[in-house]
Amino acid sequence: MIPRRIGPSLALGLASAFLLGACGSSNDSGTGTAAPAAPVTSAASDPAVSTPAAGTSPATGQPATTAAVLTRAAQGLGSIVTDDKGLTLYRYDKDEPNPSKWTCSGACTKTWLPVIVPESVQTSGVEKSLLGTVHRNGETQLTLAGWPLYRYVGDTAAGQTNGEGKGGEWYAVTPAGQKSTVTG
Repeated sequence: MIPRRIGPSLALGLASAFLLGACGSSNDSGTGTAAPAAPVTSAASDPAVSTPAAGTSPATGQPATTAAVLTRAAQGLGSIVTDDKGLTLYRYDKDEPNPSKWTCSGACTKTWLPVIVPESVQTSGVEKSLLGTVHRNGETQLTLAGWPLYRYVGDTAAGQTNGEGKGGEWYAVTPAGQKSTVTG
């Protein structure tokens, strides 16, 4: 029985070490090319959406993961997109939507966490055809209308929009992929 437990544990340990090593190197120039859209399913038909996916803590400065994108109303901003934990998703004006290209790298990703997605993403209130992905250092970053998506480390609770307008370049993203605007 012991050898059966060692094999999977060893494989998991090696995979973890490989991934951690890959995170330390940044040979990607940020010229990622658009990848096919991530498969999506409707959140309304799946009760698992309310269960948070395993993700990286904002305090670590590592990429954030999500299994769903949802639309919610934000006071003063109208409808915006959040991850499966209710944390606001942002877009960066220096990124490019067509083809999808991320430019936030290095120290930038300590504050703005790239949203990394699994093979499928559930959606509620966001048009499935607008979702896609871009390759990022061996991972898959979620895009909306071509714009790579990020979480802000200053948002520590669901519903916060502390990253809105930061540096005049970061904005909460709307369900159509546009940057949010302050509403009266």
